[in-house]
Amino acid sequence: MSAPLQIGLLLFPKLTQLDLTGPVQVFSSLPNTRLHLIWKRIEPIESDSVLTLMPTITMADCPQCDVICVPGGAGTDDMVNDEEVLAFLRRQALGAKYITSVCTGSLVLGAAGLLSGYRAATHWSAREHLAAFGAVASTERVRIDRNRITGGGVTAGIDFALTLVAHLIDRKTAEATQLRLEYNPAPPFGAGSPETAPSEVLARVNERIAPFKARRAEAVARAAARLAAQASL
Repeated sequence: MSAPLQIGLLLFPKLTQLDLTGPVQVFSSLPNTRLHLIWKRIEPIESDSVLTLMPTITMADCPQCDVICVPGGAGTDDMVNDEEVLAFLRRQALGAKYITSVCTGSLVLGAAGLLSGYRAATHWSAREHLAAFGAVASTERVRIDRNRITGGGVTAGIDFALTLVAHLIDRKTAEATQLRLEYNPAPPFGAGSPETAPSEVLARVNERIAPFKARRAEAVARAAARLAAQASL
């Protein structure tokens, strides 16, 4: 029997739980696969909702993963400047077959220097920040650029995970997983992207998230400056 496929997903405070739990549900269907929920310590992690998540392994004990994945959420504003997290991702990237993210997790990959010269997807509200890390923003729901596979915002995590399964194993396995999960989306409204949402809805959301976007811009600026300084050494 071949060695099990090792898939590692980063946990951190204030992550968006669906960015994580959508892919975890997909990956949990795969045979001969070990999933690792990774954080600095084994301790409860508060998500950005009522759910609290528990890591299964620490960064120090985590084996080399075939897939490393970073979910998104408000907590990425801290992770882009967390050198311990960034160093862990850089180490894992050396041996990983696929380096991946969901939502604003792509900004953390960027801050680790892992998206320079790549096209990447992220949440629509954060696309403007990818350029700070040398990446090119994509509006696709899932973007594949060599061994970087990145998903758009939140619900795109399921699309991302199914796409990755097709690459890791085969399309039939991905399709069988999709059927088992009855993933057959038919959204009740056409407001799921800034390109299709009514203008008044987009304006309302942009007004609500303006303070969060300002905080993110400041965090990204600091992370990009540090990455540039490291590159010049």
